Amino acid sequence: MSSQIILFEQPERFTVGTVGQPGERTFFIQAQSGSRLISVSLEKTQVQALADRLLYTIRDIKQNNPSVSFSRLVKDDAPLSTPIEEEFRVGVIGLAFDAEQGLIQVDFQAINEGSDQNPEFIDVDDLTGDQDILRVLITPSEADRFSKRAFIVVGAGRQPCPFCGGPIDLKGHLCPRSNGYRR
Repeated sequence: MSSQIILFEQPERFTVGTVGQPGERTFFIQAQSGSRLISVSLEKTQVQALADRLLYTIRDIKQNNPSVSFSRLVKDDAPLSTPIEEEFRVGVIGLAFDAEQGLIQVDFQAINEGSDQNPEFIDVDDLTGDQDILRVLITPSEADRFSKRAFIVVGAGRQPCPFCGGPIDLKGHLCPRSNGYRR
């Protein structure tokens, strides 16, 4: 079985959102161009890491490529587009910057369920694997808008315990720092 690359070059919409109640949410990233819509699911920590890394990349682009233009885009508050059908679950995320085009390439690689190997990075030029990849090419301005929304979506979940950092459910939680007493 060969891999499939699903390419979105400067999609009309590239966003993140959730389905479900805090504590039971599923995180989705969507790319949309016209009637073409792809949704992939991933972990909350992956969304947080991607947003952090995109902001770092934008900062680096501003310092090293002053010719790249940045514009302020309108905030994207709209819910995820429907239908929300998971194309695949994301395992590894890769980032690259194409200085010639002035676009950031974000690759979402499907989890390889048949292997125990956990690659630490995606070689964006090596397509010999058998995992599907969603490749999205976005402007730095679009990456900034995506990151801001991602921070809001991640922060909208359960509040962390001030002592252990674990999520607090509505009923409280057993905090390991309080010898098993509920907080």
